[in-house]
Amino acid sequence: MVIYLKNIFTDAGNVTRFTARFFKEIIRPPFEIKEFIRQCYTIGYKSLPLVGITGFIMGLVMTIQTRPTLAQFGAESWLPGMVALSLIREITPVITALICAGKIASGIGAELGSMKVTEQIDAMEVSAINPYKYLVVTRILATTLMVPLLVIFADGIGILGGYIGINIHSDVNLYRYFSQVLASLAFLDIVPPTIKTFFFGFFIGLIGCYKGFNAANGTESVGKAANSAVVAASLAIFIIDMLAVQITDLFF
Repeated sequence: MVIYLKNIFTDAGNVTRFTARFFKEIIRPPFEIKEFIRQCYTIGYKSLPLVGITGFIMGLVMTIQTRPTLAQFGAESWLPGMVALSLIREITPVITALICAGKIASGIGAELGSMKVTEQIDAMEVSAINPYKYLVVTRILATTLMVPLLVIFADGIGILGGYIGINIHSDVNLYRYFSQVLASLAFLDIVPPTIKTFFFGFFIGLIGCYKGFNAANGTESVGKAANSAVVAASLAIFIIDMLAVQITDLFF
């Protein structure tokens, strides 16, 4: 038990130092703009199909499942607004972040882990290249920026999936549907969920980079780095979401 607690506190200290180094390196030139753009393309653009399909299915299934209950109370007209609120406030940000944790965090952990095992990171240091700035800072910044954009994209696709789900059993005009959706949304329904996605993206990138950058020697550690990155990033998403809901409820 003592050894277990010691390992937890040691890991927490290492993560804190890793994070502090990120904020120090982010303001120190040179800035790896090309690598940052490449990571945005890899992390953001290449994740669009998976995120889009998931968002569409979420909106479609949620609409189909919810419609019978609302129909019992004669409240089918509330369906567009209810689906939009549920997707934008909670479902889409969390599910999209979990997908990114599985796809992006594992990919970063495996990539940096393999570079660590094959001593490529050491070779970069010998070549007078700052591997932390080139490999870590660019990836964390890319995930921090791209995850919110992916969530917004999934919101739109999910609402469109809700429109198709409604028209399976009825005939609703597209203009009327989106008018009801927009009428049901307020400032607090959009801004707080969007803000927390930046934290989702930051911790997805941070955990993936930390696990890969600190992988042990041996090929087996690459798989462990990828697996532990997914688990830790998913847990961090749930914790951040819980805190965000409490803060929003407290102040707004």
